[in-house]
Amino acid sequence: MLFRSAVSFSALAQTGTPNVDKRRANQQKRIANGVASGELTAKETANLEKREAKIEADKAAAKADGVVTKGERAKLQAEENRASAKIYNKKHNARTTK
Repeated sequence: MLFRSAVSFSALAQTGTPNVDKRRANQQKRIANGVASGELTAKETANLEKREAKIEADKAAAKADGVVTKGERAKLQAEENRASAKIYNKKHNARTTK
């Protein structure tokens, strides 16, 4: 019985993506702050939201088989890194809504 619980817990731990979830929440806040401050235009915001939706879809696909592999985690991490850089670049370019 104890062995079965340990195996089940181990399997659950492999399907979680807590780092991706934390980064996604943080990046959503950064986008919202950019919209509120006028640093992001509507077009830039739509582009960033589309990128975030793709990351979410890729995360769901990675979880679909019940295990998120090291390679899938690395891919998600790389996507988050690119999205973060895009958010920074779009917030700090010359385009504003004000």
